Amino acid sequence: MNALHQHLLDSARAAHHGEPAPPLPGTHDLATLRAALTHHRETRHRPTRDRDAHHYEPRRPAAGLRHRLRDWFGRP
Repeated sequence: MNALHQHLLDSARAAHHGEPAPPLPGTHDLATLRAALTHHRETRHRPTRDRDAHHYEPRRPAAGLRHRLRDWFGRP
């Protein structure tokens, strides 16, 4: 079963129960990705319990991935 089949089943169930139809598959994917990236940026510099904050150097995310995402979504 793919996402379209699941959406059709959910829409039929919602119509049967008199509820609003669910959003189409992929409607909130971009917002979810942006929220995940924002969360990652905010939490990646926090030291963990077993690392000393003075000796911890956070890794930079892969520049290639950052550029591919920028090109894909058209954001600077």
